[in-house]
Order: sequence, then structure tokens, then C-alpha cells
Amino acid sequence: MSEKIQLSVADRKKVWWRSTFLQGSWNYERMQNLGWAYALIPAIKKLYTTKEEQAAALERHMEFFNTHPYVAAPIMGVTLAFEEEKANGAEIDDAAIQGVKIGMMGPLAGIGDPVFWFTVRPILGALGASLAVSGNIMGPILFFVLWNAIRMAFLWYTQEFGYKAGSEITKDMSGGILQDVTKGASILGMFILAALVQRWVSINFAFNVSSVQLDEKAYIHWDELPEGGEGIRQAFEQVGQGLSQTPEKVTTFQQNLDSLIPGLMGLLLTFLCMWLLKKKVSPITIIIALFIVGIAARFFGIM
Repeated sequence: MSEKIQLSVADRKKVWWRSTFLQGSWNYERMQNLGWAYALIPAIKKLYTTKEEQAAALERHMEFFNTHPYVAAPIMGVTLAFEEEKANGAEIDDAAIQGVKIGMMGPLAGIGDPVFWFTVRPILGALGASLAVSGNIMGPILFFVLWNAIRMAFLWYTQEFGYKAGSEITKDMSGGILQDVTKGASILGMFILAALVQRWVSINFAFNVSSVQLDEKAYIHWDELPEGGEGIRQAFEQVGQGLSQTPEKVTTFQQNLDSLIPGLMGLLLTFLCMWLLKKKVSPITIIIALFIVGIAARFFGIM
């Protein structure tokens, strides 16, 4: 029986160092995938001996990946454990590894911003700035040293935590632990996707479906209001009484959609993009098509 291949502390430190360049080659199609694959190269070279196996491992890590650059470390650790077990013959397919990555990157991304960008960095920045304004050169030096010490320590210890947790997960493959984790990660990934759709995908139709002339007493007669502050006061008062600001009530197509199913078009657009990706349509092609459709719809007054 061949000896088990295992990543040493030195191997994991190489990955840790490279992970600091996670966003060094960021792209709009697959976000951080190039930096992710670059970080894993030392581990892949150690775990797989043939060029074919190494190429296959790199290829599966060229898929879409995007999260906060610092909280990617525990995901990296889990991935290292999975790759280690796979290299030693465990039945772990590519979809399982990618599923766990996707399931973890969404929730962790929401932690990174408030912890690092909105808490740690402002505190250290304020400390350094308080020294710098008095002419003390230690202000920027202190900020630089403390920030990078905290950042690097966090990356290393959370990567190790992920590596050890991933090793525990893969110990009992027959017990279905990995399958449960993969299923849970996939469900969590779909939940995060739904939340992102509601927040980031917005389609607003600009054309009207009806225009009704209101009764004389149903809208504000701006030409009859007194000048100055009294006119403004009366205008606010009439708005508070429910009077319309225009003599016509205009109903837009978007208002009708929102009254029936808010966010429907954004959801349908997301499903369309997912279907196109499933049909192997290039993400770049989809992005360009969305730009063209959006510009044309704006030009013709549809959106």
C-alpha cells in the first residue's frame, strides 16, 4: 500500500502566502478564480505527480470564485483538506469541492466587510492618524505594521482551522458526512443567490399603460397657490390631504408588475442567465448582450 500523501506545514504556508494575492488578477467573468488557482499551485504540485492530474486540479479551481479576500482563508483550508483526501483515493468529485466553496463564500463575504473594512481598519487608521497629525512618523508605520500583522495572522489561523475541519469532514466518507455538507452548502448557496437577486438585479419599465384625467378637486392647482412660504405650506398641506400633484393619474407598467409580484422580472432575468450558462453560452457573451439590450431599451423608452 502506497504511503499517504500529506501537506506539510511548509506546504500550507506557501498556499497561505500566495493567498494574499487572491485579487492580483481579478476579472469580471470569474472574479477571483485566477488568484485562487495561483494560491493552490504549491499544494497541487505536492499532491499530484503527473501533469494530467495537476492540469485537472487546476482546471476545477478555475471556476467562478468571489468572496471577501481575507475570509477566503478558511475556504482555502477546507479545499486543501478535500484535495488531499482526493489525491489519496477518496471518492470526492469536482462538484462536491466546488459546491462547498460556493456554499461558504457567500455567507463569509458578509462577515468580512463589517469586521475588516468597517471595524478593524478604521480603528487602526484613527490610531495612526492621531499620531500622524502631530508630526509623529510612527503614525503610518504603526498602521501599516498592525494592519498587516492582524491580516496575515487571521489568514493563517483561519486557513489552518479550515484545513483541520475539512480533514474531519473527509474522515468518514461512508457515513455520508460529505454528502450532507455538500447538500447543505448547495442549499445555502441558493439562499444567498436569492438574496443577491433581490438586492442587485433590478429591471424598471418606463412606459405607461394608462392616463386618467382627475376631478378638479382631486389635484393641486399650483397657479392658485399664494407666493412664498405660505404657498409652500399650503402645497404640503394639500399633499397631506391626499391631493395629486398633477391633473392626471398615470399608471406605469412597472407599477402594475410591482403590485402583482415585486421583483418578478429580476428573477426571470436571473433564470434566463442561468439557463444560458447551462447551455454553455459564454458569460462574456451574456454580459455584452445585457449591455446591448439595456441601451436599446433605454433609447426606445422601454426601460
